Amino acid sequence: MGDIRQSLLPRDVLSAAKELLYHLDIYISNLVQSGRQPPQVDTKTLELVEEFILHAPKDRSRMSALQELQLLEIMCSCFQEQSRDTVRQLMFSALFSLQGNQADDSRMGLLGKLVSMAVAVGRVPILECAAFWLQRTHRAYCVRLAQVLVDDYCSMMPGSVPTLQNIHSASPRFCCQFITAVTTLYDFTSEELIPPLELLQMIVSWIQDDPRIVLVTFLNTPLSGSQPVSSLDLTPLGGLVRWCVKAPLGYRRDKKQASVHCSSEIEQEVSGLFSALHLSVLQVFMLLPNLLKEKGIFGRLALLQMDSLASLTSDLSRQLDQADKHTQISTADIHVLTQLALDRLAQALQVAMANGALLCSRGACVYPSSDSGTRKTLGVQILLRLSVISRKLNEGSVFC
Repeated sequence: MGDIRQSLLPRDVLSAAKELLYHLDIYISNLVQSGRQPPQVDTKTLELVEEFILHAPKDRSRMSALQELQLLEIMCSCFQEQSRDTVRQLMFSALFSLQGNQADDSRMGLLGKLVSMAVAVGRVPILECAAFWLQRTHRAYCVRLAQVLVDDYCSMMPGSVPTLQNIHSASPRFCCQFITAVTTLYDFTSEELIPPLELLQMIVSWIQDDPRIVLVTFLNTPLSGSQPVSSLDLTPLGGLVRWCVKAPLGYRRDKKQASVHCSSEIEQEVSGLFSALHLSVLQVFMLLPNLLKEKGIFGRLALLQMDSLASLTSDLSRQLDQADKHTQISTADIHVLTQLALDRLAQALQVAMANGALLCSRGACVYPSSDSGTRKTLGVQILLRLSVISRKLNEGSVFC
């Protein structure tokens, strides 16, 4: 496709981008038709995408806001009209696979706007492509895309939450990956990284309506395929467990922003939502034995990883050490909330182990990819930390 560059240069920015998309569709269709395995877009084509669609280098003319909106509409139509999934996936990859260069910021910006528009207008092919992108991309970029959607639909336009909620039925695969991304993003490490109430309500309703939604990626991923390094987890189960365990002490609203009555009502609602979420996660664990046996991997694949659980127990320990700094929370309340967090963690570990999500051997929790020394170390770390937390709780020393 490198020979079309000269014909694109005289065109205005929107016309050039539209023409390039047209040729890209034809080029990839021919590539797939040729039977070449694996089909791979050449470097010159990727350079054209960066120059005429992403506008890198930055000294080239850039689109106005209206032209960019028109381009997004053209892209939506292009993916909607292409009937072959393989072609769509390759096109999406050519446009949005990260290349480790300066164009990646433009790539992410355009991707966020395209996926947000796809959510708004129900363009399922784009959501399906975005789901695969989320599955094979570094988690740091996945959470950036998730943040765009949360900002667009939960923060900037709260009334549009039902639009985002529709992705559950429009594209379960994208919905599953979105849950994984937001549970990775919102880790309770700061006020900004506490999940918004609207997002929490939406995720709880999704999982209550269809517990298997969190297993869609896992159930549709070939076992022979390996996960890219630093990609999102195969399921959001680890992130959901983290939410449920860290929420009692971590979900603190700024009471200066609302009346005491309003704040109390919100906290009661939030507490109920996390309780419902915890129950739903346990129910998902109980679905696993039959599903794992059907795939012939019961006892061979852990969906909860020991390193993330070790990190969770460390975070919980830090939460307890800092609990007495919350001057608006009484010592008695901290004790109750701490016990709730420990109970949830213990229940999650017990049910996960009983149903094959967390693999254990001779009393030590394991996961297949690590050596025995690492497995033993992580298992011991978790047990020791939980023991220390329980002892502090019983002695009341957490609050000293």
